[in-house]
Amino acid sequence: MKAKKIGVLGGIGPEATGNFYLKLITRLQEEGLIKSNQDFPQIFINSIPAPELIFDNISGEDLLPYVQGLKELDKLNPDFIVMVCNTIHLFYDRLQKEVNTPIINLKQELKDSLTKRGIDSVFIIATPNCIKQGLYRFNGLKIFEPNDKEMNKLTDAIFNFNKGLNKQAQVKLVKSICQKYLNKGAKTVILGCTEFAVMLGNETFPKINTIDVLVEAVVEVIPKHFYNH
Repeated sequence: MKAKKIGVLGGIGPEATGNFYLKLITRLQEEGLIKSNQDFPQIFINSIPAPELIFDNISGEDLLPYVQGLKELDKLNPDFIVMVCNTIHLFYDRLQKEVNTPIINLKQELKDSLTKRGIDSVFIIATPNCIKQGLYRFNGLKIFEPNDKEMNKLTDAIFNFNKGLNKQAQVKLVKSICQKYLNKGAKTVILGCTEFAVMLGNETFPKINTIDVLVEAVVEVIPKHFYNH
């Protein structure tokens, strides 16, 4: 059988997409799936210039680039699609109806990951909509969330980081907010925005990187029998 074909909706932001791609390649190698360059899956990356979904109100117009990007990938007939963005998964059901290709459900994958790890309390950093609409509020999980003032700072940090504006200052600010809630009793931090995953990926405090969750989901979907060795 031929290696799988993967569609990646990215560009939201581009650094997070690049980070996902590199991590995926590394994990495939670590799993022993790659004996030669021909063993890598075919990967279509559609890096779209879409608006950041960091504001309180997300309109149908804001979602149009995402829908178009998914439809462009759908035409390439991948086996599945990965959306390298957290907030867009608020609209998962709606977007899945727009395409025939199955889309990996990050919310479900994260829930499964938390269960496997036995984690029962988390601090969530994400975009305002992810927080307010409770994308990652799961039953049986004690949730810590940023207050309104902290949420505004986190939103600014995402926007500034994407612009490349004083990145280390953004990292320092976000890290300080995370540490506050770890001190309050959260066992780990869910990096519920791919920009936070890039910002804090190398930090040593307890955290769950949602880019890593997406990578692991892809690795699990690609069984070894899809490769010719």
